[in-house]
Amino acid sequence: MIEIVGTGPLVTVQDLGRGGHAALGVPRSGAFDRAALRLANRLVGNDEGAAALEVLLGGLAFTVHDAATVALTGAVCGGADHGVALTVPAGTTVRLGVPARGLRTYLAVRGGFAVTAVLGSCSTDTLSGLGPAPVVAGSRLGVGAARGAVSGETAALDTRPRAALVDPGPRADWLAGDALALLAARRWTVRGDSDRVGVRLEGPPFTRTRTDELPSEPTLPGAIQVPADGRPIVFGPDAPVTGGYPVIGVVRDLDALAQLRPGDPIRFART
Repeated sequence: MIEIVGTGPLVTVQDLGRGGHAALGVPRSGAFDRAALRLANRLVGNDEGAAALEVLLGGLAFTVHDAATVALTGAVCGGADHGVALTVPAGTTVRLGVPARGLRTYLAVRGGFAVTAVLGSCSTDTLSGLGPAPVVAGSRLGVGAARGAVSGETAALDTRPRAALVDPGPRADWLAGDALALLAARRWTVRGDSDRVGVRLEGPPFTRTRTDELPSEPTLPGAIQVPADGRPIVFGPDAPVTGGYPVIGVVRDLDALAQLRPGDPIRFART
C-alpha cells in the first residue's frame, strides 16, 4: 500500500491508454510521455504498460506502508534518484521537489498500481472523467503482484525540448500560404492554459482563407487544430475524438511535447 501525503498541481494514474474506442467517443488518454512511462516500468520489472503515476511539476509526497521497489523517470525532481530501481523500506516517506527542467515525472512501483480498469485501461481521462479520479493527499493505492525481474541498470531520459515532426493534415488549404512551412518557420511558445487535452501555442496567428463552418470530423492525439483566433492547439492524449476546426498537420510523437512548460519554445519540422 502506498499512501499519498501531498501533491503538486496534478497527479493522475496513467498507463498506455484505452485505444480503440474512438467510435464510442472515448479519447485514448494514457501517459503524455509514453517513453518515460515505459522506461519506469522496465526498471522495476513491470510490463511497459503497467499503471504508474504521472506527476505534474513535482511536489509529490508518498509513504510506503510495505517495502516496495520504485522508479522515477521523466522530469527530474529532487528528493530521490531518477532512472534507477530503488528499494524503499516500509514506513518511508519520499518527498519530491519541483523539477528544474521538464514538466512530467513518472513513478512506477514493482507490480504496478492496482486500480480498476475502465474499457481496458487504468488511465485517468481529464476530459471525459473516465478512469480513476486524480490522486490527492490521503489517497491510498494498492500495489499489484510482481512479475518480471528488477533491472539492475540505470537509464536517463532526455527531457530537453526537441523539434516535433509533423505530417500534413487534411485541412491545410483552409489557411493562407503554406501552413506547414509557416508552422516550421515561426517561433511558438507554450501557453499557460495548456493541459493534457491540448498544448496551446502563442505566436503569429494563421489567417483563414475560408469563413464557412467546418463540420466536425475525426481527430486524434497530435492533431494540430487552428481555431478562430488563428493560434494552433496540438491535441494531447485526453483530446476529444472529433473537432470542428481545420487540422493542418499531425505531430508524429507527442513525447516531444510532453515535457514543455508554459513559456517554453517549441519547434516544428515538416516531414
